[in-house]
Amino acid sequence: MPRRQGYALLIALVAGTAVLAAAVAFGTTLLSGPRATPLPPAETQAAARNPVAPATSGGRWVATWTAAPVRAEPGTEDGLPGRTIRNVVHTSIGGEVARITLSNLFGTGPLVVDQATVNTRPVTFKGAAAVTVAAGGQVISDPVVVPVAPDSDLQVGFRTPRAGGPVTYHPNTHQTSYLIDERGTWSTTRWRYLTAVDVRSESARGAIVAFGDSLTAGSGSTTDANARWTDVLADRLGGRYGVANAGIAGNRVVGIGRGTGGQSGTDRLDRDVLAVAGARTVVVALGINDVQQSPQESDPQRIVDSLRALTDRAHARGLRVVGATLTPFEGYATWTPRRNAVRQAVNEQIRAGTVFDAYVDFDAAVRDPAAPNRILFSYDSGDHLHLNDDGYRALGDRLDLKVLDRAGTPRSDAL
Repeated sequence: MPRRQGYALLIALVAGTAVLAAAVAFGTTLLSGPRATPLPPAETQAAARNPVAPATSGGRWVATWTAAPVRAEPGTEDGLPGRTIRNVVHTSIGGEVARITLSNLFGTGPLVVDQATVNTRPVTFKGAAAVTVAAGGQVISDPVVVPVAPDSDLQVGFRTPRAGGPVTYHPNTHQTSYLIDERGTWSTTRWRYLTAVDVRSESARGAIVAFGDSLTAGSGSTTDANARWTDVLADRLGGRYGVANAGIAGNRVVGIGRGTGGQSGTDRLDRDVLAVAGARTVVVALGINDVQQSPQESDPQRIVDSLRALTDRAHARGLRVVGATLTPFEGYATWTPRRNAVRQAVNEQIRAGTVFDAYVDFDAAVRDPAAPNRILFSYDSGDHLHLNDDGYRALGDRLDLKVLDRAGTPRSDAL
């Protein structure tokens, strides 16, 4: 695979050094005191010295990165007044013109943002440096001319100068971002307010949206390794499509469990899939939490009907739909033979071709041939439900690029 396999050993060798450097450079403990903010790459310093140029590039808007807003961040009833938020995101495709989307979905009051930047290049909103986002609303920035490289980390920063909360956020990102206050710079694995980065592209054919749960969000993967199956897929696509990750850990097809999995897939489809810039194909990887999460769904047909309803709604907007079979979880705390039977019944209908236009057999990709209700040991993150980096690579490699690229009359194909 491009870049990732070639650097795997190097990442492992420098991991310890990187952790130590981060602690020294960014002041991750209260005892360390204030530290200077990390310097941007040379090219972004050069970009910052140039004035903002009008975005006249051709092409169309395509998502290079997305994150689904999950809920209100605990302990931020007043927001993060006076803080600078520096979200670090990993791109799928590149471009020369970008725009960002900020969400105040779970805020109860107006959100004021100023001094927004993409890789230090100033961002404006209807020509102004500051913007107010109404409670429950979102805002898309003006286009900004800034080099966005594919398969790279991008910094999107902004300040919230006054109280306004709670913060709309996405936790457990498996990516290191930063929060800056008067004491210094602190590392975090939360994305705050930022929900999309789009680029102008003349070459990308559109975006593929991964609509899923923790297995799509990458739970169990290595932080900052960008080893989610969506990252693997983006590498394989080689810039032909943007890949938008709309995974939420704990997410269900219908209803909300006792965990913190955000709004159900049924409720968030319009926002997190259909509204994605350039969306052309959606990969639906939902259902395992309906099976195993309290309250458990005991009727597989209700899960299948809900998945089929998602497909119909996506078809109405012209999207092709690829669905994933549900992966094994024997050994996880909630596993029972009865719940496993529900999983298998859902998979049987997916494989029969009655639910989606095509399907990808994630179950077959990661199960142990000698114990098919379990994840293969070498792919198991350790909890018997989530995968490690090798397991996510197996999922990303399982998708047939020709089927993802196919348009026209819906049909059922196995991937």
